[in-house]
Amino acid sequence: MTPTSILYVEDNDDLRDSIAMALESPTREITVCATGEEALTALAQRDWDILMTDVGLPGINGTDLARQLTTSKPQQWVVLCSGYDMGAQLAALGPNVRALTKPFDLDALERILDTIEDALKAR
Repeated sequence: MTPTSILYVEDNDDLRDSIAMALESPTREITVCATGEEALTALAQRDWDILMTDVGLPGINGTDLARQLTTSKPQQWVVLCSGYDMGAQLAALGPNVRALTKPFDLDALERILDTIEDALKAR
């Protein structure tokens, strides 16, 4: 079975490293970026199963990153991590965009990723 490819974008070094380490498994391939600009480069190089991004990034923020990606790939799975409620913004970004409010626990993140991975397998 091919691992689920996850591009994780977070500008906080400690949080990025700890979440990436916690998510790493034989069934997941985690690649990290610190900025939206780095993520755009990674997104141009290959397809990813899931984009997981902080919303409050310097430069290109996570919402803009998600918007650019879902405009070209409407079925792309995206998880937006934000310190505030995303509300109506989610629907405007596409059917496969989910939000996780910070601070979040790993169980909540795992539930979202498990649901997405189940949907990916059903394709």
